[in-house]
Amino acid sequence: MIKDFVDFLNEYVWGFPSQLPWLVILLVGSGLFITFRMGWIQIRQFGHAIGVIRGKYDNPADEGDINHFQALTTALSATVGIGNIAGVATAVHYGGPGAIFWMWITAIFGMALKFGECTLALHFRTFDSKGNASGGPMYYIEKGMGKNWKWMAMTFAFLAIIGSFGSGNMNQANTVAVSAQSDFGVPDWISGLIMASLVGIVILGGIRRIGNVTSKLMPAMAILYILGSLVILVKNGGEIPRLFSEIFDGAFNPQAAFGGSAAGAISLTLLWGVKRGLFSNESGQGSAPIAHAAAKTKEPVREGVVAMVGPFIDTLVICTMTGLVIILADVWDKPKQEVVPFDPGGDITVVAQSSASLDLTQEYKAINRELYSHMNEEEFSSFAGTFQVIGGKTTEVVYEINDGWIQNGALLQDGNPYSGSVSLANGSIEDASGQPLSLEVQGGMLQNSSALTAWSFQLGLADFFDQGNLLVTISVFLFGLSTAISWSYYGDRCVTYLFGERYVVIYRFCFVFFTFLGAILALETVWTFGDVALGLMTVPNLIGVLALSGVLVKLSKDYFSREHKTYK
Repeated sequence: MIKDFVDFLNEYVWGFPSQLPWLVILLVGSGLFITFRMGWIQIRQFGHAIGVIRGKYDNPADEGDINHFQALTTALSATVGIGNIAGVATAVHYGGPGAIFWMWITAIFGMALKFGECTLALHFRTFDSKGNASGGPMYYIEKGMGKNWKWMAMTFAFLAIIGSFGSGNMNQANTVAVSAQSDFGVPDWISGLIMASLVGIVILGGIRRIGNVTSKLMPAMAILYILGSLVILVKNGGEIPRLFSEIFDGAFNPQAAFGGSAAGAISLTLLWGVKRGLFSNESGQGSAPIAHAAAKTKEPVREGVVAMVGPFIDTLVICTMTGLVIILADVWDKPKQEVVPFDPGGDITVVAQSSASLDLTQEYKAINRELYSHMNEEEFSSFAGTFQVIGGKTTEVVYEINDGWIQNGALLQDGNPYSGSVSLANGSIEDASGQPLSLEVQGGMLQNSSALTAWSFQLGLADFFDQGNLLVTISVFLFGLSTAISWSYYGDRCVTYLFGERYVVIYRFCFVFFTFLGAILALETVWTFGDVALGLMTVPNLIGVLALSGVLVKLSKDYFSREHKTYK
């Protein structure tokens, strides 16, 4: 029931498969507008941004909670994370290699959006009685656009709280659980408990502890992951031109890979590129301005240029490396032999054979249910009832995981082929006598999320050591932890704006609970919920940035017309 409701919302937020989603048009269009209005500031002032990040202009006497570098690492900790590992894999899984191109487009124009929203956050921020800074879309919408727009500011704050429970922690915990289950067989509830405990320890210390942790954790985890990627790419340097060719071909000619109409395939590729681009770098979403508003500076534009470096590092560097490694491994459309718990209604879906009369050995469009149904407008419904199994096999149903058919699926009991009846009618798995069954399903399964990235790294690093997937597992844990920590601060500020500081403690306990919940829910449901939350909170933020673009122009002209004192 939760999955159906989330899927319903997702269709109206991100559009139907056969259409170009309105949110994609709004995001890309807003990025284009701010880019040209600000004279391509993301290119002109990139060098100045690097100087600010190095601390060249840091004045210890300025008001704020954290320095420029800590503000950037806190924001990057919420962006450089699961989106770079699992998000890229999901984009390629559903949209093919061409989705990487549309992630680049989102990032390039997103740099201008990130500059705009973070500059406005500093310009309109407030300080409480203890000297703690608060800023973000809710403040610049209300203070910049006027009291008549406070309803929209409150709407953003509410949606951001919901978003913190989706993309902020549930997606992170779910990806950590997927990796831990895949590599070590750790039950998802144990992963959730560990993640929730660690997040709780850090976030109860507030933004200063968050800033201290992320400023150390984020650079270390990024370096670890980038080095692993570079080893694979340098070793296969001669293949890189071909990989980029696949990305460009896939962006404008995806029907060659998917089948179906050109318009439908391009729409799907563009959709997943922009969705995962937004999830990865959060440009235009309105979350990063909340972190950057805490920076120690009196110059809003100075923090704005720091913020615009985020999408460059996140998407144009790290996401590109992930994408190249996945495409190089050539397994994004290949099934992997696995044995997983038989969990209908969770990660596994059971579908009546009569509704899935496909040759499962055909090309990718016939293996991947999601793409096949999009291209052919065919619906597949879940099976409920009883079916017979002989020697692990059945002709009555097929199994699905990660929106892909399981090839040669067989049911096992205690490691041996199962024979007997399987009843799914009562919301549980039972045999003919009504006794609960504990089964596993074995077969070729399409990989998605961090599992696809881990498999790609394992193959890419095979010449160096056998367990290259562990690099991804470690990175997933560190990235997921840092992202959840940073997102908790975003929720803190929105709760403070709506209800007051005294309710923050309640929110933090709820945040820890949802971290655990994300680890035990189905992957597709968690990610779709995160997509919906991100999409909804983006709308009021973009309206605010576009409406206050004149303020951005004025602030920028003033800042760059003056000389600025250096301290290092």
